[in-house]
Amino acid sequence: MKLVIVGGGAGGATAAARARRLDEFSEIVLFERGEHISYAHCGLPYYIGGVIQNRESLLASTPERFRSRYQVDVRVRTEVRRILRDEKTVEVVELDTGKVYRERYDKLVLSPGSSPIVPPIDGVNLEGIFTLRNLADADRIVKFIADNKPERALVVGAGFIGLELVENLKRLGMEVILVEMLNQVLPAMDPEMTRPIEAELEQNGVNLMLGEQVTAFERRDGKLKTFLKSGRTVEVDMVMLCVGVKPNTELALSSGLEIGRSGGIKVNEYLQTSDPDIYSIGDAVETPHFVTGEPVIIPLAGPANRQARIAVDNIYGRNVKYRGTLGTTIVKVFGITVASTGASEKVLKRLGIRYEKCYLHPYDHATYYPGASQMTIKLLFSPEDGRILGAQVVGGNGVDKRIDVIATAILAGMTVEDLTHLELAYAPQFGTAKDAVNMAGYVASNILRNDAPTVHWEELEQLRKSGAVIVDIRTPEEYSLDEAPGAINIPLEELRKRLSELPKDKPVCVYCTVGLRGYIATRILVQRGYDAKNLSGGLRTVSFLKVSEDNASTLVSAVS
Repeated sequence: MKLVIVGGGAGGATAAARARRLDEFSEIVLFERGEHISYAHCGLPYYIGGVIQNRESLLASTPERFRSRYQVDVRVRTEVRRILRDEKTVEVVELDTGKVYRERYDKLVLSPGSSPIVPPIDGVNLEGIFTLRNLADADRIVKFIADNKPERALVVGAGFIGLELVENLKRLGMEVILVEMLNQVLPAMDPEMTRPIEAELEQNGVNLMLGEQVTAFERRDGKLKTFLKSGRTVEVDMVMLCVGVKPNTELALSSGLEIGRSGGIKVNEYLQTSDPDIYSIGDAVETPHFVTGEPVIIPLAGPANRQARIAVDNIYGRNVKYRGTLGTTIVKVFGITVASTGASEKVLKRLGIRYEKCYLHPYDHATYYPGASQMTIKLLFSPEDGRILGAQVVGGNGVDKRIDVIATAILAGMTVEDLTHLELAYAPQFGTAKDAVNMAGYVASNILRNDAPTVHWEELEQLRKSGAVIVDIRTPEEYSLDEAPGAINIPLEELRKRLSELPKDKPVCVYCTVGLRGYIATRILVQRGYDAKNLSGGLRTVSFLKVSEDNASTLVSAVS
């Protein structure tokens, strides 16, 4: 067997190592057009910011180590230009010498990765404007900062890399402006779950410009003058373009391999392309989303590594299916962490998939133990059978382990009821006896059984217009701090004594701070014949939102 692998990043290097472990006698050739293989791309923003000071630690492996440990013929600075499928050869050029030659293969793995999107705007190639995709890019940025001592930076794009660069440029003492075309950071997430991130950015001195777009750059008097769609201009010393990546499909296209509707290389469940002797993995490949079944390109290191292992297993006859990609992600921005898994609400809406949702605000560990911090969980699930569809978590500590548990639950096909049965590690410094994930299961199960009729923040205005009675069941002291016009205050402890103040011929919406007291009040009212609903997540969820009074209830205007 002669296995040729194109691309030495996370996917390609993993494929080569797996192949050697499965077959000691195969001839394995790995082509990489850059200087490095298997480097820690996700660590590059932190290398730029000085958090990671040892550059060599970013190199998970080297060509020399791969050759000696795995007996893989690694050829860096070498680019595969063509695939001659009928001949089962690839045409290769050595970038340093210009030498062109052909290499035969029995099986071929394409792991070409992706490239940063560079928007077609005037001045985008000026000195001081960068993209970040590999170690060479990071080296150029580090050198520019050392040589020019920039004081003011512009980051274009508020995705994961953009946010990490914002934090690291601030760490270097720069004033940072963040421009995002959409009206939220982290465009893949649901907007209300990104509001705490936006607040954290502003609290740390970041000039956040949402719903804004760069139209041109000019260099004037040593500065980069940036023109914005709104007509505003800003002057900075350097620019980071972080507007996304595009799959490197040129080689596959020129070879006649099928491209999927998402723009990625189309593969089957065994990661074979339209040519059964050619497999594809990583950032350039289109796979089904595990929850929705929609063809997607999800450029993450985790899926790339799993795809590499599965593709090679299939090359060597092990018959392993790729189950799809969940898109589990996490990012820390200053003191706050946000994570997601599965499908977002916006995706479920777009695809017409029925769903229900709940919000809750548990603590990461027992509140009596010092250092407890609150998080917010948004759980999405099927109203028919309770199957978990997705989740988003934002907060301080403990976000990572909650999203990982829910991601595991989705892959296992679990329901919200199953979450209530999970036995998770507990000690006061690590969690609570009823873990945050258990609590999410309880809340969602209550909704599913109609034990807790719920109203969501976006439904409040319609409920108010229908003549519903809005009841704040917090204490008078809490009520006085952010009194909602039109709401009446009946503290939970007084509710049973004051039932005569509430009509049974109108809907009743109750709310508290995080939803727990509202749930208790709803149970009291429903069992006494009232048409009562609880505001999911309480005022804390509503306070995340930045919506106008025209399309929100008086509750929103009271706390926004």
